[in-house]
Amino acid sequence: MNLNEFIDYTNLSKVATADDIIKICEEAKKYHFPTVCVSPYYVKASSEYLKDSTTEVCTVIGFPNGYNTKETKQYEAIDAINNGAKEIDMVININALKNKDYDYVKNEIETIRDSIDGRVLKVIIETCLLTDDEIIKMTEICNETFVNFIKTSTGFDKEGATLHAVKLMNKHKGEVLEIKASGGIKTSDDAIKFIEAGATRLGTSHGLDIINGKCDCNNECTCGDDCDDDCKCGPNCHCHDKKEEK
Repeated sequence: MNLNEFIDYTNLSKVATADDIIKICEEAKKYHFPTVCVSPYYVKASSEYLKDSTTEVCTVIGFPNGYNTKETKQYEAIDAINNGAKEIDMVININALKNKDYDYVKNEIETIRDSIDGRVLKVIIETCLLTDDEIIKMTEICNETFVNFIKTSTGFDKEGATLHAVKLMNKHKGEVLEIKASGGIKTSDDAIKFIEAGATRLGTSHGLDIINGKCDCNNECTCGDDCDDDCKCGPNCHCHDKKEEK
């Protein structure tokens, strides 16, 4: 499994500098990640930097709370496309979903979809704020609107992606819809679990840790003297190597 093929390499930090964004662009080019996901402010610069690479630019709309009007989100999306974005991750109006105003939620998604001229659209539903029934309902709406992806999380709320949510979406999605898991995915072990649960994209700022197999326990094994091939620290634990050196 080539984990690099699943990664939307992300830096949406409020304090990210231009140097930080250049760094993730360079790393994304080197490891052939599908996209870098950056704030709208950095879309134009990232697009210029990546223009001769296989890595596309993704950005976020209505982020992170989603309660902007659909007209505001539409303007954001069109502006992002004009600046070079090839993929759009939009946050749904969670207020509308909680009010069971499904027509509004569906119309909002369709409005953004129709505004971006065939670019990839990922719909962020913030699963940590939803019930299982609401996750199922949003999966059904994403099926009906023929978007490319349903996405778990912004990573800015109390919890990121969970295997439960991904499995639930995978159970109810149609053949066309794909799943992006995002938020808290830091290791290759995490990545593999979410892929096996049904995700085909992973939003993460830990792309290099995932593909390079960084030790999950930072070389401080917590398994004690019984540490073996089933090390609880994770599949990339290097503590065994240190034991062999002794």
